[in-house]
Amino acid sequence: MRRFGTQGPVHPQRNYVVSRAAELTDFIIRVKEGRYVVIFAPRQTGKTTFFQRALDVFAAEEPEYFPIALNFEVYEDCTPSVFYSSLHEDIGEEIENVFARRGEVFSEALAEFLENTEITDHLSMGRFFRRFSSFLGGQRVILIIDEFDGIPKEAVRGFLHSLRRIYVSNSPSRCPHSVGIVGVKSITQLNYDRSISPFNIQDEFNLPNFTLEQVRELLGQYTEEVGQAFASEVVDSIQKQTAGQPVLVNRFAQILTEELDIPKTEPITMPHFTMAHAKLLQERNTNIDHLTTNIRRNPRFESMLMRIMERDQGVDFNLRNEVISELNTYGVIKRSDDGMCEILNPIYLYCILQAFKPLVNGLEQEYFPEDTGDEFREYLTSTDHIEMEALLDNFQDFIARAGFRILRVPDTPQESVGRHLLLAYLDDFVRRIGGVMHIEVQTGRGRMDILITHNQQKYIVETKIWRGSRRYQSGKQQLAAYLKLEGAAEGYYVVFDHRHDPELRVETETIDDVTIRSYVIPVLQERPSDSEV
Repeated sequence: MRRFGTQGPVHPQRNYVVSRAAELTDFIIRVKEGRYVVIFAPRQTGKTTFFQRALDVFAAEEPEYFPIALNFEVYEDCTPSVFYSSLHEDIGEEIENVFARRGEVFSEALAEFLENTEITDHLSMGRFFRRFSSFLGGQRVILIIDEFDGIPKEAVRGFLHSLRRIYVSNSPSRCPHSVGIVGVKSITQLNYDRSISPFNIQDEFNLPNFTLEQVRELLGQYTEEVGQAFASEVVDSIQKQTAGQPVLVNRFAQILTEELDIPKTEPITMPHFTMAHAKLLQERNTNIDHLTTNIRRNPRFESMLMRIMERDQGVDFNLRNEVISELNTYGVIKRSDDGMCEILNPIYLYCILQAFKPLVNGLEQEYFPEDTGDEFREYLTSTDHIEMEALLDNFQDFIARAGFRILRVPDTPQESVGRHLLLAYLDDFVRRIGGVMHIEVQTGRGRMDILITHNQQKYIVETKIWRGSRRYQSGKQQLAAYLKLEGAAEGYYVVFDHRHDPELRVETETIDDVTIRSYVIPVLQERPSDSEV
């Protein structure tokens, strides 16, 4: 039986694989047209799997093409001379592999050519390919270079100039006929003389995350083989939480099909999804580790990510801004439909908030009154459901009790401190009662919806920063629409007021047949003078 794969390239014989048929057809057409294609996307988005599949198609179904696959990952710290010498050996090995797969034998002339020809720099590389094409009897060479970022910095400019010279030669026997360059950083992010691009002939290729239909296709392969179905709302929820990020989609499926011990005779339903989601958020996996490592690379990343999360008007997705460009390169943010920055998915938003959350804020012992019982019965009904109104009333009281001391919370931007404390407070409570909390919706427009699940009931809390009465009221309408979409009868709206003259509000209203309890919570801007303390 095949499995869902999360470690490196996936293989159709061993793993469930999204076919990406439309993207594959598009790429093959470009190759046949002789284009020099570049794709630069974050790690673990399926680039290597995709291009291996494309090479397999050419090797098996297109005998008039000669595919050569290279990987530059190990070359990063090499000198140019070592790089080109090793490149010559790698190309020779790949040529042998292609002949072996096809059951063909080298001609003596080709064997002699490969033995006696050297590649020492970008000029001799160009000559190598021109001479190599004469041995192929009209076959067209396809060169696919994975992990292109590993090319030594000193070799980038000359290497790309040689490819450009080959491309513009317009020779019928041009070799390589087509080139595919695959990496994380774009060519403009590599360190060569940026005044003029030596590779301005590139044809950019987009390999997006999985669509909802592709997630259905992937999970459907499992159902077809095993007979265990995924409830449609589970599929939709996986897509919503991951935004189709391939590793996260496969990890969700891995947990659901292998680690929760769900009988194969039972369908996979939303309670199972909730358990899998909680496990994924709490574990360390390669994808999340990549995320947290990348966002800590630069102190400016935290400031930018907080701006994206807090600003109602959004942050322009401007790739000429170095910080935005790097966060996009690492797959942390994307361009929204209206051209603004958006964090890729709710899982990443939750992990970003956790990564930047102080380990200890110094106020944990004051979350609840001293006479609160260990089992928190004050905040649970007789049927073991959460008394959200009492829980949030207490949070409002806690902020008032803490006063200016919330300004001492370490390493937290002042405008984010209210949200950080609310998340820490709710997370502490939910863990103690055995519930689950995650980010359900984030828009990159100052809105964040927290979903708490406990005893098979869910509770939705929307948080915002005060941006004026009009936006405060429109936020209620947004929440009402979302609650109806989720089939929830009530929700909670928490707005943090950072003005110097804030206004405390608590109100309960019925909007479009759903009940919303709203809190406007003042957040102090500065410590009072000693005479006021």
